[in-house]
Amino acid sequence: MLVETLRGRRRAFGVASLKSAVLRTADVARRCGYSVQQVRNLERDGVLPPATRTATGYRIYGDLHLQSALAYRTLAAGAGPTEAKRIVRAVHHSPASQALALLDAAHARLDAERTELRLAQEAARAIAGEPIEDVRASDSMSVSDLAAALGVRPSTLRHWDTEELVVPNRDPARGTRRYTPAQVRDARIVHQLRKAGYRIAPLRALMPELRGARRSEDVTSALAARESGIATRSRALLEGAVALSAVLNRVEASADTTERTGTRE
Repeated sequence: MLVETLRGRRRAFGVASLKSAVLRTADVARRCGYSVQQVRNLERDGVLPPATRTATGYRIYGDLHLQSALAYRTLAAGAGPTEAKRIVRAVHHSPASQALALLDAAHARLDAERTELRLAQEAARAIAGEPIEDVRASDSMSVSDLAAALGVRPSTLRHWDTEELVVPNRDPARGTRRYTPAQVRDARIVHQLRKAGYRIAPLRALMPELRGARRSEDVTSALAARESGIATRSRALLEGAVALSAVLNRVEASADTTERTGTRE
């Protein structure tokens, strides 16, 4: 599906729409919102193809360099700078199918995040009735006390400790676990989220946000912010696909020209 979409975009752009240009490093930097050094770094990292040089050693860039820099900038907003470099670099140094596969993988990761977010939102609704801000000094508990209060086995709490979901204090003399009120609160949240089906790995990533939330409303607000962030990155990947299409257009047109010229010769 993504490959067909890109092909449609490439037809819409058309090779003729990318007119040739002679650009200095500063020109590319200005149009992309980068510094001159950042543009040089992108060339060094293979995100931009090698620039031609004047007799005095100055770099000369063209439309392909500009389009590559723009594609990288947009993709970096959606997939992160490291993955964006891999994608655009693949356009220049690998078959087009590899770049498209990397782009597909970036979309798949966002889709997985959306799935985990939906589960987290359901879990947040599950703990909405939990008075997670209501902790008292008397809530301090041993592992057996807390296990009984939650209706779980002590081994479950020990597993949460190992997974760094709920890490209790230790008695300095005996080494036994002792849960402070804040840790009891964390255990109550983890218990509710586990009952809602939330897996250990994503829960480990989510718990720092939940620890910083003093009210259930804060949990909901944190998840809403995450949803907004995913939507922003998804939009950036969509725009990045269009920009990447322009780069593929130019690279393939250049390859076709070289092949025809070589055949005639």
